[in-house]
Amino acid sequence: MSAADPFRGLDPEAGERVLAEFRPDKAAYWRSHLVIAVAGGVIAGLVLIVMANPDPWVGPVAAFAALALRGWYLQSEVLGMTWTLTDRRLILPGGRVFRLNRITKVRKFLSDVQIVTLDGDKHLIRYPADAGAVVDALQAAGAGR
Repeated sequence: MSAADPFRGLDPEAGERVLAEFRPDKAAYWRSHLVIAVAGGVIAGLVLIVMANPDPWVGPVAAFAALALRGWYLQSEVLGMTWTLTDRRLILPGGRVFRLNRITKVRKFLSDVQIVTLDGDKHLIRYPADAGAVVDALQAAGAGR
């Protein structure tokens, strides 16, 4: 199999077709980090105010710097992930597989898409450009019904 093979080393079943591939969106990735940095900065600043710290501005600055560094460090790994939807399975990054008939719930979760299986396994399709479209594609393929 070539490196461009959508099954990433998994053998397709006889007659199995790839319906869609979902990849993280760079803008959604950074938007998510910004939201977390703002929330963390507000909380850190409030904690420092409650503690009567004379420099509560340090909390928001540190939160922003930490999330920016984390985002920069993990960007290439996260943005390289691919979720492959076939007419039978959802193949996750790393080779984990969910059969569509074993998926009980597909829904938006914040800006991501949450998948829940009959066994209670949960997975997120992280940072899609349009989470609603991913949910629609999964449901149209028969997942989460």
